[in-house]
Amino acid sequence: MKGNMEERACELAVYIIENRATVRAAAKKYGISKSTVHKDLSERLPTFNHTLYLQVKDILEENKAERHIRGGIATRRKYKGE
Repeated sequence: MKGNMEERACELAVYIIENRATVRAAAKKYGISKSTVHKDLSERLPTFNHTLYLQVKDILEENKAERHIRGGIATRRKYKGE
């Protein structure tokens, strides 16, 4: 996954858009850190592909708004033994 940062940022964005994935899921899929994914999408992508950035930004904002719900579900599963 190392190499051209522009290609990596576009590939990450397309993956997140197609799968409606989280930053964590994208990082796991490509074997890079969450910090790298976030930096690629929020800082690098807007400079060379603004339309793709706007699409991925909507999904990231939606994920951010839902994360407290996902955390509650994960805690419930943990203590119920699921």
